Amino acid sequence: MKLPKERKTYCPKCKKHTVHTVLESKRRKASELKWGQRQFRRVTSGYRGYPRPLPSGNKPTKKLDLRYKCKECGKSHIKRSTFRAGKVEFIQQ
Repeated sequence: MKLPKERKTYCPKCKKHTVHTVLESKRRKASELKWGQRQFRRVTSGYRGYPRPLPSGNKPTKKLDLRYKCKECGKSHIKRSTFRAGKVEFIQQ
């Protein structure tokens, strides 16, 4: 997937739209304290088996977050729009 290297978007620190550089950042590890993960650990513990059919076939592509760094103040933030992509390439526009 090809994305622009720079983008004009809202900066929460400057409180206005400025030019940002777009960077790829890895998603953080999912929390073990979330309800779904606690439920999963409880169900798979002991002598019981896996609670649902084992995933088969190809692994899905990883979700990625885009980090936007403001060129004026240097503050970076992550937009909440995450998507799946096999390979990301940043191009100059």
